[in-house]
Amino acid sequence: MNHIDLSIIIPLLNEADSLPELQEWIDRVMKSRSLSYEVIYIDDGSTDSSWEIISSLSRKRDTTNSPNPIKGIKFQANYGKSQALHAGFNQADGNVVITMDADLQDSPDEIPELYAMIAEQNYDLVSGWKKKRYDSVISKNLPSKLFNWAARKTSGVQLNDFNCGLKAYNSQVIKNIDVHGEMHRYIPVLAKNAGFTKITQKEVIHQARKYGTTKFGYERFINGFLDLITIAFISKYGKRPMHLFGSLGVIMFLIGFTTAGYVGGSKLYRMYNDIPYRLVTDNPWFYIALTTMILGTLFFIAGFLGELILRNGNQKDRYNISERI
Repeated sequence: MNHIDLSIIIPLLNEADSLPELQEWIDRVMKSRSLSYEVIYIDDGSTDSSWEIISSLSRKRDTTNSPNPIKGIKFQANYGKSQALHAGFNQADGNVVITMDADLQDSPDEIPELYAMIAEQNYDLVSGWKKKRYDSVISKNLPSKLFNWAARKTSGVQLNDFNCGLKAYNSQVIKNIDVHGEMHRYIPVLAKNAGFTKITQKEVIHQARKYGTTKFGYERFINGFLDLITIAFISKYGKRPMHLFGSLGVIMFLIGFTTAGYVGGSKLYRMYNDIPYRLVTDNPWFYIALTTMILGTLFFIAGFLGELILRNGNQKDRYNISERI
């Protein structure tokens, strides 16, 4: 395997118009750098001619015997950006890995400085920050600001733009994290949880979309906040679910057991002292205690099952690849 300094991973969906211009731009930027690089396109189920263009670019590169290959992965269907990045990370051979979008809103001119921050300044991860955006203020900017604020408060990772697709990584980072679902927004959090703490951000240029339309709607913010809850749980209890569910279960069972003991003891006291009393089943606290003990037992079982799944679960790719080049 030839040594490669830099892998550029580009997930895409229906970006046929942008691809030739993007590749030309990348090559122009990299021409002035004495670096070996590869470009990996992941076609996430495009219905336009994106895959044909990727194949054409790859064949053209092969005929010139260039040391900087263009690779492609075509998904059988649209599985999402996280799955596309997962496949790209598995394919990447570079010491430094850069991810960017294919819509020309991420500028390849940022690549040399991002590479230097990883290779020379020894950061684990550098996230782009699109401080000045060309998106709609109401539909994207304001929800994005709220989302990023919540992500910072929840994760402790101080980034201003978790959603920015332009990021740079030490290769060790991408080989030691599992990106799935919609977790591409939280790759910096996943990296931090994996022990890669040298994380920073760089202000990058954001350009107006030149071709096509955005592939993300309002649902991405809803999904993003749900994923934020998931990542917060996984960050703290993902490797020890019994610590959360077991603790809740024990606490609830003890509360229920103590309440039931009080109800039963109160009845025995009244019986012994000939004080009028009612049946235990007529006391609402009996049912509260019983329900609490059952819930406590279920929480404990959930924690136990979580531990078993964690130790015996098999990892499987969550996408099907139809072609590679």
